[in-house]
Amino acid sequence: MFSKRHVFTLFAAVSFVAVAGAAGVQATAPSGVVGTNLAVGTFGEIDAKTLTSDWQARIDTKGNSDLYMVQNVFAPGASFGWHSHPGPSLVIVKTGALTLYKADDPTCTPHLVPAGSGFVDDGHDTHLVRNELSVETVVYVVSLVPQGVARRIDEQAPGNCPPDIR
Repeated sequence: MFSKRHVFTLFAAVSFVAVAGAAGVQATAPSGVVGTNLAVGTFGEIDAKTLTSDWQARIDTKGNSDLYMVQNVFAPGASFGWHSHPGPSLVIVKTGALTLYKADDPTCTPHLVPAGSGFVDDGHDTHLVRNELSVETVVYVVSLVPQGVARRIDEQAPGNCPPDIR
């Protein structure tokens, strides 16, 4: 049988560990980015394919999906914070440029994505995008995610990137 003192000590220790653990797992929040949902639509299962002699594409889903069309405007120095998505996203930089950092890159090498270019996020890839220019950057994103699921997942900063990459 535990005494009241032992129960209190155990409770205090568990509470301390829970608070300390939560403090160490903080996500990096976006700053200086204004996002606008241009359109959101729900789709049933998708089985679309196109095949020619020079090109092919395939989209295959199980279950219902939400498709988002989003405009993100990045002020100079703005960051989207470390995050991931529950499904794939196609990202197009309309004006300015973004710098992309990937958490699974051991060297945390910056990748510049200039206007007129884009990149694919396969989903569940922890990454950060920043506007490291002195001009505004406008980006369009199309994201396909499971129906009813938030399209952005906050992630903590990886240990392989310098602390100023936020």
